[in-house]
Amino acid sequence: MPIRHIAGHLVWSTHGSVWAVYRLHPGPDEHGRNEESVQGTYVPAAVREEQLAKITHLVRSLSGAPRLFGLCARVDPGEVALRMIEGIEPSDTPSGQTHPWVENVEATLDLLDGQEMHRRTLWLAAPLQTEGAGLQMAAQFGAMWAEIAPTLGIRPTPVARREVTAYQEQASRVEAALAGGVAFRPARPAEVVWMVQHALHRGLDEPLLAEAESSELYGGQVREGVLHSPSYADLGQARLQEGGIDPDLDDVDELKSADQLTRSGRKAWWRVKTASPLRRRWLQIESDAGTGYQAQLALAECPPAVSADAADLFAQLETLDFPVDYTVDLTLVPAEKARDQVRRKRNELVDQADQYDARPTGMPASLTDAARDLGELDARLSRTSVEVEVQSVTVLTVWGPTAALCDARARALASLLGGADYRAVRPAGLQEALFLLGLPGTARPGVVREFTQHQVSEDWALGGAFTIGEVGDPNGMFLGIDLDSGTTRPVMINVADAPKHDASASLGIVGDLGAGKSVLQKLIAEAVWARGGCAICIDRTPVREWATFARTAAKGRVQIIDAAQAEVSIDPLRMFDGPEGRHYALSYLTLQLGIGPMSTNGEVLHHAVEKAAASDAPSMSRVLEVLEEMATTEVGKRQDAASALAGLVRVVATNSLARMVFDPTLPPVRLDASSTSDMIVITTAGLKLPPKAAFDNPEVLHQQPLEALIGRAVLYLIAALARQTAFEDPERFTAVVADELYWLTSSAEGTALVHEILHDGRKHGAGLLAASHDAEELGPDRGLMAYRALARTTDRGRARRGLEFVGLDPNDGELLRLVTTGLSPVGQRGREGEFLLACPRQNTGRVKAVIPRIERITTSIATTPGRRTSASTAQASSETETARPKEHVS
Repeated sequence: MPIRHIAGHLVWSTHGSVWAVYRLHPGPDEHGRNEESVQGTYVPAAVREEQLAKITHLVRSLSGAPRLFGLCARVDPGEVALRMIEGIEPSDTPSGQTHPWVENVEATLDLLDGQEMHRRTLWLAAPLQTEGAGLQMAAQFGAMWAEIAPTLGIRPTPVARREVTAYQEQASRVEAALAGGVAFRPARPAEVVWMVQHALHRGLDEPLLAEAESSELYGGQVREGVLHSPSYADLGQARLQEGGIDPDLDDVDELKSADQLTRSGRKAWWRVKTASPLRRRWLQIESDAGTGYQAQLALAECPPAVSADAADLFAQLETLDFPVDYTVDLTLVPAEKARDQVRRKRNELVDQADQYDARPTGMPASLTDAARDLGELDARLSRTSVEVEVQSVTVLTVWGPTAALCDARARALASLLGGADYRAVRPAGLQEALFLLGLPGTARPGVVREFTQHQVSEDWALGGAFTIGEVGDPNGMFLGIDLDSGTTRPVMINVADAPKHDASASLGIVGDLGAGKSVLQKLIAEAVWARGGCAICIDRTPVREWATFARTAAKGRVQIIDAAQAEVSIDPLRMFDGPEGRHYALSYLTLQLGIGPMSTNGEVLHHAVEKAAASDAPSMSRVLEVLEEMATTEVGKRQDAASALAGLVRVVATNSLARMVFDPTLPPVRLDASSTSDMIVITTAGLKLPPKAAFDNPEVLHQQPLEALIGRAVLYLIAALARQTAFEDPERFTAVVADELYWLTSSAEGTALVHEILHDGRKHGAGLLAASHDAEELGPDRGLMAYRALARTTDRGRARRGLEFVGLDPNDGELLRLVTTGLSPVGQRGREGEFLLACPRQNTGRVKAVIPRIERITTSIATTPGRRTSASTAQASSETETARPKEHVS
């Protein structure tokens, strides 16, 4: 172990140096504070330039020789399960029944079991230097003593309190330099130990970072003026052998000296049946957990010039189907000193040019190119006095449980880098030295200096070593897999939690027919009710697909309101009490009859509604009776108005489409969704609406058929029902689901419902889950949607509007090709459900939605003909249910 003492995030190494270790992009702390906006794979140009400026400023602010670690922490399926149940309250399920969300969690565990999952973590180790010569001598003496103390059985040299205080002051200066560049926090002692354990256990069952993040172990304490730390010797008990024998590749069973060979490696390799050491370019690490194999690749050459779009070297590592760790040892040289070095190199080139002039062949072209590059470097270093030259040694590490797999991964990585004009070498004989460079607290071996790359700060920052790309939310429902990652990386979203973080919970989905919009909506709606929320679904499809899905997915907790069959009443005077009922009743009648509220007819209608609401049995049919009474008792204009209104209302009331409003014998809809239903489906099949052009011309609107006018007024009541239920209980999240939103936004009443939920939903714990074929159909307030998804859109015009909707450049040719042809290609099985997803944390990535393997979901979620359960079959199966105590089908 290269560690003598750990005090907080300060590390005293066995090499005589003291380091401050920081976790970059740490996410929220244990109290949920300081949550940052982590970028996604697809970033707008303006945001990318801003991030580049921050990283460049950060690099220029550092000094000395810091070291950056990009480590892939293993993710266990249990971690995903814990994140899925985070924030879930115990439900009032009867004894003997499990929480409805348990089934989803178990399905996710079954899906992720055995998958190679990891998450990228960034760590920065900065060496600390003290001004006092005494402290430097103490550190050097302590390092020397640490080498001989184990032999003598003596504890390492103690560290005095004043030394700890001095280095803490130095660390505070490093933190001041980091402020404003990237989010960070001091690393915990257990996390520092995890970095070493991760390096030793690559390819094996390594320790979990999630456990180290909450552990209080391994930290030292200052007692009686001296720093006391636990022993770390047992953590480094491992055997490192370069080019170790792999039983799967070498026939060790037939070797007489196999045991001796694998232990020491001293046997001549040509006398046994093994490959040459030059071909066994890996590091074999044996520990109590088993034997793993690692390959260290050093970046030996970078392209002299590369475009900004293709310079993100470290981001490209995420596309591989295996994890890759990287360590970047930095030496930051001030501009003035770097310019002196450039001048010396230019003078050497001039001398070489003079020597070549005497030759018949003349001067080679490489000298001209080198002179040009040095001139450009000198000009860039002279541009500003705060510029620095970054001299970096970059080591990339791959691993595997077998040497063959490790070797194959190393070759694939070298091939990927070679395609981008980067040359990575796997030097034989230096595998152990490169491995030690990846441990915190170690000194840089001198032999690795030959791999030093020279760049100015901005060019190095383009590589993206300080950035992490994620998509989705930290917890919530398991939505699917991140397609921008080569390995399995779960994506989670939590729309119900967005209002708690002062963000909108509304989601807008744009895509072609069959692109997976309704499936995504159903997955989220099912997760909302299973996690303790409520979903109100407005279903306009003739096949009543949402009613079919709700009956199976939320069996026993669903209420279905069928506007065409009219088996329940949506009479506002029976649904709502007090002023709310009178308001909705009067608004409905003025809309249905097309009269002004401030006219004589409006005054008579207002009086009739007030009198009907004050009766013993308030209802809309009672309003008609009051109007008929007024037609016989009133005089003058009021009598004429009452008589005319009674006749018009009677025409509407006798129509079958308005029966659910005026029939007093129907049972009223139950609005106490918090106690009786988790999913409320309102089917509007059979209702007709006036064309959108009719709303702009009152004369054309009044000439519409009676069925269209009734449909428009009934839609108003449906919108009122959805709004009232969604805003009823702010403590319980409610999602209003509207598939093919154009049907709502084509009318003023539907647009008003969308407008109100988008503007006021966050305050009342509600959100809108809307889908449409075009971003413009989501309404003028679509910019208020915090969650946005873009599916396959083959029309380029609509694709541009969709890209603009999710916050990306609509004129980017590569993004256009992705949206038009690269997402869920038609006819390719297994590619369904691909989206570009943007979330409130301003991260956008490519996601594949995954349907959980739960029978009640899989049997009814698909809408593709031939793959779905028909409505009649589902209805028949639902009618055969003998016990559905909490479902109200109407």
